[in-house]
Amino acid sequence: MTDATIEDPKSGYNRFLLLVAGLGGLLFGIDVGIVSGALPYLEATSHLNSNQLSFIVAAVMLGAMISTLFAGALADFFGRKSAMIFSGVLFVVSVPLIALSHSYEGLIFGRVLQGISGGMTGVVVPLYLAECLGAWDRGKGTGIFQLLLTIGIFIAAAIGFYFSGRVEDVAKLGDAEKLFQFKDTAWRSIFWVSLPPGILFVIGGFFVSESPRWLFRRGKKEAAYSVLLRSRSEKQAAIELGKMEEVAAAEKSRSAGHRGNHDSLFQRKYVVPFLLACVVLACNQATGVNSLIGYNATILIQAGLSDKHAHLGYVVLTAVNSLMTIGGIALVDRKGRKFLFSIGTVGIIVSLAAVGFVFHKTEAQRVDVKDAIQSLVISSNQTAIVDFNDESAAHFLAFSGKTIAQPKTLVVIYSYGDFHAATKVVRSDDLGARLVMDRESCVPATKVVALIKHPFSNLAAGRVAPLKIEHALITPVPSERNGWLTAVLIYCFMASFAVGPGVCVWLALSELMPTRIRSNGMSVALLINIAVSTTIAGVFLPTVGQYGYATMFFIFAGCTVVYFVTATFFLPETKGKTLEEIEEHFAGGH
Repeated sequence: MTDATIEDPKSGYNRFLLLVAGLGGLLFGIDVGIVSGALPYLEATSHLNSNQLSFIVAAVMLGAMISTLFAGALADFFGRKSAMIFSGVLFVVSVPLIALSHSYEGLIFGRVLQGISGGMTGVVVPLYLAECLGAWDRGKGTGIFQLLLTIGIFIAAAIGFYFSGRVEDVAKLGDAEKLFQFKDTAWRSIFWVSLPPGILFVIGGFFVSESPRWLFRRGKKEAAYSVLLRSRSEKQAAIELGKMEEVAAAEKSRSAGHRGNHDSLFQRKYVVPFLLACVVLACNQATGVNSLIGYNATILIQAGLSDKHAHLGYVVLTAVNSLMTIGGIALVDRKGRKFLFSIGTVGIIVSLAAVGFVFHKTEAQRVDVKDAIQSLVISSNQTAIVDFNDESAAHFLAFSGKTIAQPKTLVVIYSYGDFHAATKVVRSDDLGARLVMDRESCVPATKVVALIKHPFSNLAAGRVAPLKIEHALITPVPSERNGWLTAVLIYCFMASFAVGPGVCVWLALSELMPTRIRSNGMSVALLINIAVSTTIAGVFLPTVGQYGYATMFFIFAGCTVVYFVTATFFLPETKGKTLEEIEEHFAGGH
């Protein structure tokens, strides 16, 4: 560690820089969290099936996957600052597109655009912070991005909870039409709340300086030094600029000694940090964190909580996330990255396994009433409509000779030829609960979509095949006590994630990559991360519908075991080291 690390930086500009960059984290958090509060009301008013709802949730990740393909290149060509501003503008545009939408296609387009903004933010902001902050507080500074991210999720949850209370009041009136109309207003209003921080992020982006390392790599040495002086003393700035020059000189020397051997992701010194970053980021999403946040209210409702209490539970979850992130920020530059990764992943494994066992106890009582639902299929158009309440549930259960006393849930898995779909999950005590199974909700409209969904399917046969009910699963709704037990276990998961991977993952992404390939390497690594998240979000509801929540939680726990092994035994400690010193480590230096 250099002498520069023991001097006090110029804190005023650093605070402003962290505030602006933190607003990027706030937007990312709203991207992730806003849909959880809105989803129950979107389900109730849109008449979309679970596959469509899953894709609306996953559309943000799909958009982020698209943007990560070019985010690094844009950040390299136009600069980190310009890329940040552009990502904010995209977010601001996406909000009215979603909130004013009256079609599935409009919702998808708005969410994809929001995801493109989020993907760029996820690449550029941690990259910008890593290149602008000194080694002494890079962990803390990058942790601020994660903290504001969790606060964004908390704000989204609080708004969702507020509207859940309003919805409960309207439901007491017993007017299904008024309840429907208010739920439609509720999910739109929940999305509108994300607009102000997006505007502030765009405005703030114009007042921060460009990354000094980007300027240096562009040959603007004097400009880089001037930027360093905004946040460092003259001695600190001189030492750090000297380190940049040393690394640049070493690269030039190696290039001269090996003609044609230009820096790329495939050089040995880049392969190890690149692969580590990819594995860490993929495992980060394989914990299921985005799905547990995005579907949290739905999960808690199925665990036994009322709609209002489920939204309250979600608010508490986001508060735990924010508070434990503060703890992680306080520890990351003291205890180090490896320590927090290790204890965090252990806590995640234990929590996920426990939640899985709680759900397994309830889901073992499932009753399949597919024959009863099959009898409701209208032969003329091969569709089925199910109004689900206690009376109809008793009728369906009579087919199997079983009874369930308490409120129940129903999910139907159905098919037309090679194509399968799952409905949303509805409760028998929900006013106006209805499931619709038709060809449009299951069979792709085009050959391209059919190829993506099922490469070996017969689209022509699916368009004329009869409706087949594969499973119609009625499950007892657990007690409220069971619901709060599930909530507490998920809070333990969130606390473990926030204090470890939540704070450290952005550092792993930005610190491990050498300067020469940092932007493009981060784009590729984040692309893998988002691909995993998109896949999980897209299959979450159909998988839960057919196999239950317990199966999903056990899968997430198994993936986190891989995460623990990677972080504990293969990840190097980067605490207190400059980016150039970390690069020397992977190049074989001391």
